[in-house]
Parts: sequence; C-alpha cells; structure tokens
Amino acid sequence: MKLRIILACTLIITLLAVPVWAKSVRQDLVKAGTLEQVITRNKLKIGFSTFVPWAMKNKKGGYTGYEIEVARQLAADMGVEAVFVPTKWSGIIPALLTGKFDIIIGGMGITPARNLKVNFSDPYEFSGMSIVANSKIAAGKATLKDFNSADVTIVARIGTTAAAAAKKYLPKAKIRLFDDEGQALQEVLNKRAAAMVSSQPFPEFQTLKYADKLFLPLAGKTFTKEPIGFAIQKGDVDFLNFLNNWIRVKQSDGWLQERYDYWFTTQDWKSQVQ
Repeated sequence: MKLRIILACTLIITLLAVPVWAKSVRQDLVKAGTLEQVITRNKLKIGFSTFVPWAMKNKKGGYTGYEIEVARQLAADMGVEAVFVPTKWSGIIPALLTGKFDIIIGGMGITPARNLKVNFSDPYEFSGMSIVANSKIAAGKATLKDFNSADVTIVARIGTTAAAAAKKYLPKAKIRLFDDEGQALQEVLNKRAAAMVSSQPFPEFQTLKYADKLFLPLAGKTFTKEPIGFAIQKGDVDFLNFLNNWIRVKQSDGWLQERYDYWFTTQDWKSQVQ
C-alpha cells in the first residue's frame, strides 16, 4: 500500500514538473536561436557575393545593389546593424554552416540540393537564366539548340544555378566555369567562349555596355525561372518565421517590387558603382 502511495506521489510530481521543464527547454531553444543572438549582439551578419545588380562594389569602397538594400532594410526592421561579409560564391553555403555569418542574402536560387544543407525562406523574388554571346563567333545563333554543340564553348560562374542550367540545357557544349562573373565575361569578350549563361539582368546590362561586341540570343528572353530566397542554418524555426513574415509584409506594401524595379529595370544607379 505504501509503495502504491509513493508511486502515485512520484507520478503526480513528475506530471506537475513537465510543464516547467518544457517551458525551460523552449526558453533555451529561443536563446540559442539566431534571431535572439542577432538581437543580443545588435548585429546581423550577412553573407553575399557580387552579382550585377544584386550586389556590387560602389565608388566609396562599400557595396550597393538590390540585395544590399534588401539586407539593410531587413536589419533596420530588426533594429540591428547590417554587417556584410563578402564571400566567394562557391564556398558561401559552407561558410554559413560554420557560422561565419547569420544569413545568405545574395540572389540564391532555391534548389532541392541546396535545401538539403540549408533552410530557405519563402521566395522574395524570381530570377531566370539568359545568354549573352559574342557578336562575331556566335553570329547567327539564336536558340538554345544553336549553342548546344560540341564546338561551342559556354562559360558560367562556378557554384551557381547558371552553371547548373548550362550543364542541363547545353549538355553537348564545352562548359568552362569561373569563380567570378567578370572573369567569365572576359572569355566571351576576348572570343575564347561563344557565350555566357547568367542570371537576368546581367546579360542585358553587358550588351548595353559592350554593344559592339555582345548580343542577346533567344530574343533576349530567359529560358528558366527560379525562386530566390534567404538561406539560413537548419533547425532555426524562429528566424525562419520572422523572415517569411518580413517578406510577406514587404511584398504586401510594395517595397520589394519598388526596389526590384529600380535595380532591374533602370540604370539610374549606374553612377554609384565602380
């Protein structure tokens, strides 16, 4: 009888303790999350790489572009300082996973392969792949089929969805990959490659800049469409919830569309960059 009473009392105590224990675990998880850490340190560390017009060096030695503006606004709405950490695109996900920064805001396309390593926010923008080609060695080429040949060299930036698209849609072509978009473009300008695959609007801007050397095949249209999202470490539900709701707010009030139109449909910003 005494044993039953002891067991019953133990069970009651245990049941009463569960809510307290669960609350403690929740509080510990919140404190360990990126959102709480960012607010505590008063800094949001942002990983990015340079892409025109997503992120570019400006004449003052800093950075400007669509993603830079998005990142600054996100940090401002969190009430913290935006700290930018420029990183090579090929190593940007490993850098996030090792804690070099809190978030990737860099025109990153959402793909299943990347999603195995990181969590993505809802899309805040969409991009697509386009082609910019050398006017002389690619003259007369107008379709993907024209470029999908063993005697055609295509360049792209390593680790990007542009590189993946080039391999997928131009499997017969010779694909060469570079760490930097500028390096890849030089291959086309110097006639060492017929064309470059890159995210819109990079090809369009380059044809405006080098109108005597480059042109846009495919009637200037994109041949893919991909969602763009913020990337964060896995398991961080509070941070992900905040980011998704921030995107909804900024889409609803028109801010994201307004800034996209400025950076992607005009060149009013050109005087800011090097």
